[in-house]
Amino acid sequence: MLQTVAVEGYRSLRSLVVPLGRLTVVTGANGSGKSSLYRVLRLLAATAHGGAVRALAAEGGIESVLWAAPEVFGEGVRRGRHHATGTVRTRPVAVRIGLGGDDLSYAVDFGLPQPDGTSMFRRDPEIKDEVVWVGPVLHPSALLSRRAGPAVMTRQGGSWIDTGRRLARQDSLLAEVADAESAPEVLTVRNRVRNWRFYDSFRTDPKAPARRARPGTFTPVMADDGGDLASALQTLRELGHGEELDDALAAAFPGSHVEIVDQDGLFRVRLRQTGLLRPLDATELSDGTLRFLLWVAALLAPRPPELFVLNEPETSLHPDLLASLAGMVARAASRTQVVVVTHSVALRTLLAAAADDLDTRDIHLVKNHGETLIDGQGPLDRPAWHWPAR
Repeated sequence: MLQTVAVEGYRSLRSLVVPLGRLTVVTGANGSGKSSLYRVLRLLAATAHGGAVRALAAEGGIESVLWAAPEVFGEGVRRGRHHATGTVRTRPVAVRIGLGGDDLSYAVDFGLPQPDGTSMFRRDPEIKDEVVWVGPVLHPSALLSRRAGPAVMTRQGGSWIDTGRRLARQDSLLAEVADAESAPEVLTVRNRVRNWRFYDSFRTDPKAPARRARPGTFTPVMADDGGDLASALQTLRELGHGEELDDALAAAFPGSHVEIVDQDGLFRVRLRQTGLLRPLDATELSDGTLRFLLWVAALLAPRPPELFVLNEPETSLHPDLLASLAGMVARAASRTQVVVVTHSVALRTLLAAAADDLDTRDIHLVKNHGETLIDGQGPLDRPAWHWPAR
């Protein structure tokens, strides 16, 4: 299980180490850094898929995402007597992200590229350092694999062995090294991170994928756009999870049940409700009802990921549905690890009650002089974390 996510130098996250539980609920005011923390998790996932440089470029490049305030605030700024002013950087320009696991951990350091006036890709960040180690906290004896410039090194016994692999400056150790014999720990971390599942942008407009009929196929994992909703719900039933599905719907819409219709191989979702003479087709469902069905299919998935990351799942849901949503999230957290980023204080409260028997972390983010901090986290509360030296 993941114990921590660490980030340094990314947007408002100057230096943040977030403790994670079986269920972690991240809240905070607008602009407090919730979206930045969510993007860090996305960036870690992109690194495992070999798309970190592309993901940073989509955000405007490394210079656009760097911590923009001074490295150190003077006493006058902290006491509110002066405004922050520009200073010369004394440390390497870096965006660092990492994850600490109970068995294996990983960190990557992105920096500015070496000057190259001949390349049109000179704005692309490069990976300066990358390491995998055993346990949640980095120390020299815990290192298992790392890159030394372009070389990939692994520890065997007390010695470092050059694997012979060479990486370009944009290539990630995590994405490119898949040698189960020489670097099995890298492969393990990569497979875990690639198994993370993100849900944050379910469409419910009239042309939403979930409203259309789609070819029916066995679907133990619903797509992130929800286009295979009907297949995912039918898969739940055929794998023996029909009772969970019915209970979730009964809690949200008493007397209702879902029907999956097969029209020459095309599956459609229909919802039968008490008092109506006919079921409602997916094209007729309200945005909130359709979104709730999407969350049912996502959270009750029979093949849970290593980590569920849910971004503002309360969007478009009526307050009366939040208790049912919290129950499904808690049920998912009993099977795997879940991170929820939310604006809703009500959902935060309901999740605490629904998951009171789980290891839960309540992370409330605040801003201080432009820096995102965890409310109430003092120096002694911060999880231990060390970055690799370049």
